Parts: sequence; C-alpha cells; structure tokens
Amino acid sequence: MTTFTGGDVGTWVKLPALESVQIAAYAGFDFVIVDQEHAPIDVRTAYELISMAAALNTTPLVRVPDGAPSRIQRLLDAGAAGVLIPHVDTVEQAHAAASAVRFPPHGRRGAGGTSRAGRWGLASREEYLDSGTRALCIPQIESREAVGNAAAIAAVDGVDALFVGAADIGLDTGHLPGSDEVGDLCARALASAHEAGVPCGAATATPQAADALLEQGFDFVVVGNDTSMLAEAAVATVRALRPRGGSREAV
Repeated sequence: MTTFTGGDVGTWVKLPALESVQIAAYAGFDFVIVDQEHAPIDVRTAYELISMAAALNTTPLVRVPDGAPSRIQRLLDAGAAGVLIPHVDTVEQAHAAASAVRFPPHGRRGAGGTSRAGRWGLASREEYLDSGTRALCIPQIESREAVGNAAAIAAVDGVDALFVGAADIGLDTGHLPGSDEVGDLCARALASAHEAGVPCGAATATPQAADALLEQGFDFVVVGNDTSMLAEAAVATVRALRPRGGSREAV
C-alpha cells in the first residue's frame, strides 16, 4: 500500500502478540496499526508485528507515541509501511513529521540500507531510498487548532493522508466524541483533506459506524482493536451462559 484507495479497512493492534496480527490478516483487514501510543508495545515487539503483517500481505502501519525522528526512522527501517503521528496541530509540526519520514533532499531521515527495509543490504541504494518515498506519513488531527490548520497540514509536501481523532477532539473541546460539535469539526477536517487532494481516515468501534464514516466520505477507517474484540466476545459468551448457573460477578 503506497496510499489509500478508498474503502480500506484496518484495525488497531494493542496486544504485544503475533497472534493478533495473524487473526487480523486472516480476517481480511487491509491494514493493521501497531499502537505504540496507547499500548505497551516496544520497538522490538513492533518489529515482530510489522514482519508478521507484511508476511501475510497485510499493510503494517505504526502509531508512534510522538514525532521523535529517531523513533520513526527505526520503525520505517523495521519495515513499517508508514506511521501515524499523534497531535499534529500546526504546519510546522507537519513539516517535522514529513521530514522524519523522508530521505534528503526531502527530509532528514538517515540511511540504514542494511535494515529490513533495505533487505539486509541486498536491496540496491535506489530500491532502499524508494522505500522512503513510498512510506506513508499520516498526521493525526486531534484538536480544534489542528482542524483549523488541517488544509495547510494536508498540503505539506510529504504528508500522504490525515487521520481524524474524534475522541481527542472531544477532549480538547469539552464535548463528547459523538456530539454535533465534534462531528462538525471532523467533517471540516475531512473536507480540508480532500480539498488538498489527500485521503482522510477515522476510527470507530463498530462495523455500522465504520460504514457510516465511509458513506460520509472518509477514505479509510480503523474499526475496533484486538483487546476490545476479545473483551466483547468474552463478555457475550459469559452472559449467554450465565443463566445456566453460576453467580460470579465481573471484576
């Protein structure tokens, strides 16, 4: 995947377990996002999850905890197809994010051609550098300020898509994620991305809500995550069987 083609569906991976990526791939998700912002996944584990997704022809993306160039470089050299960078509120921050993803003269990413992205040194210099051209740089729009700057952020050279975070926009504005106020801000960010000619994505919890986002015009959606899917299935199983006996209450 070098860009989103419309209707792409992915999910978050929050467990440091290869099985999560395998299940997501076998289920048919187009991409997975290894979550280093809100899950205890270190670089080594992210590397393994990236490798598993790639081996199963599922695009591996990583949500980094911040825009540190050293972190982004290591994940891209590990084979990530791109990174989501949280809380990009300004054009300056967007330029910094794109610079961390791109090789000179378009950025400041260092060369590591003996990494997995360079096929352990077996890829030619041109092939390795091309991986930097194809890597996805996806700023996350998560505040009122970011929405106001969304058009300019999307227009930054090297930015490939925007990702709208309704939950954080809600926190920033003091409204619930499903409120009209947050919905209007998300719609503004979507329109700004499309005006700049770049795809725009969002996350939600259910297939029905994801379908509504796609109908609204979002180009890709992230639906649920491995931990919530497991938790919901576990609760549904226990609730279905509890009338047959037993009295243990949920902790």
